[in-house]
Amino acid sequence: MKFLDLLRLSSSSLWKRKVRTLLTVLGVTIGVASIVVMVSLGLGLNKSSMEEMESYGSLTAITVNLSGGGGYSYSSSGAMMVQSSSSGKEEEEKRLDDELVENLKAIPHVNLVSPVLSVDVIARSGIYEGNFRVQGMTPEAFEAMKLPLGEGTFPQKDAEKLEFFYGNMVLQSFSNSRTGSYPYYEKGELPDVDLLKDPIFIIFDTNAYYNNKYGDGSSSAAKSPPPKKYLIDTCGMIEGGPEDWSRYSYDVYCDIDALKTELKRIFKNKAIPGQPTTKTGKPYKEIYYSSLYVDVDDMENVAEVQSAINAMGYQASSNAEWVQAMQTQYGYVQLVLGGIGAVSLLVAAIGITNTMMMSIYERTKEIGIMKVLGCDLRNIQMMFLMEAGFIGFIGGIVGLVFSFAISILINQIVASMGNMMTLSYIPPWLALLSLVFAILVGMVAGFFPSLRAMRLSPLAAIRNE
Repeated sequence: MKFLDLLRLSSSSLWKRKVRTLLTVLGVTIGVASIVVMVSLGLGLNKSSMEEMESYGSLTAITVNLSGGGGYSYSSSGAMMVQSSSSGKEEEEKRLDDELVENLKAIPHVNLVSPVLSVDVIARSGIYEGNFRVQGMTPEAFEAMKLPLGEGTFPQKDAEKLEFFYGNMVLQSFSNSRTGSYPYYEKGELPDVDLLKDPIFIIFDTNAYYNNKYGDGSSSAAKSPPPKKYLIDTCGMIEGGPEDWSRYSYDVYCDIDALKTELKRIFKNKAIPGQPTTKTGKPYKEIYYSSLYVDVDDMENVAEVQSAINAMGYQASSNAEWVQAMQTQYGYVQLVLGGIGAVSLLVAAIGITNTMMMSIYERTKEIGIMKVLGCDLRNIQMMFLMEAGFIGFIGGIVGLVFSFAISILINQIVASMGNMMTLSYIPPWLALLSLVFAILVGMVAGFFPSLRAMRLSPLAAIRNE
């Protein structure tokens, strides 16, 4: 018997018993919808958590700092010195420098290594002033970090002059220099400063600024002269309004080479704030980095690269531990929810088995005639398996339609409550897998009835009325 003949016989048999077929399909529909919706809740929670964690930083990023065993101390002049935890000497053997950058690039699975030079500055515009941290990085790092561009452009490599790229919430930290009040925190109003158009003057020597403003703490000492202010242009801003928080919102970014050039020009032979110095307070010729940004090719390789960096004696941190713990937790949630939904499909499978057994009892004479006419036993078995598979297929399709409708309804209810998280998420692979699973459940449920039909005695079947 040809495959098309089996297909025609199976479909016509189901069509003759419309009510029973409809009720059996309904059972499969409920089972499939239950499993898909339950699993989608676990996937939605996982997806929302991953998106939230990604807002705190890239899931493939590693931050490298000096090992916690060492540290910084301050000389009598206020200059920062690096201390060694092992020998107690001023000179720290491990530094965050260009040599380390090249060594980290050689680690397998590392896509990018960018030095990070952090500098605390004071910005002034009219009567307003603000304190924030400038992060000097390479333009390649900005691309890897996927900084959301709102206006302007990102800092350019080999730029002729230093330019700043502001976070969208930087203005919140600006205060009125005359009254000392913060307009945003006290009145909910942003300062009347346009970071893109207004001139922004930057003070890099913050120690000199505070010494000039408050003195060095001794009553007899005279205040130091005011530090020089530098007009730094703005190249762009992070996307978002004053309430749209992200891990980039409060920082200011620039090209690291331009920042190093500007710092060397400003401070010349003086110690740059935040840089290590010798015992006598003299600066080193090389500018050392505050941290290093490492981008890994895949999230699964983050732990391996992080361990390699830690083995080198540096402190490497990432979101890998959080991600692994969250994925494990939500994996259990998905199993529990999927198991609850599977109970409904198990009941549907019992219904399919009952339907097929009833079909065999009603078609006993038909089966006997087919055997007497020489029909292959495998064809008889295949005919009943295809009927069961049809029930699973139709129930799976209808169940998926209901699943997507319920998922959309759940997300709309959550959104109406002011929460923008995706509570229910049905990826394409889940839809396809659930459909295949429904067909398999149908065929498995119809397997034993098909064996009974195949083993039925032809003479007994013909004599049966």
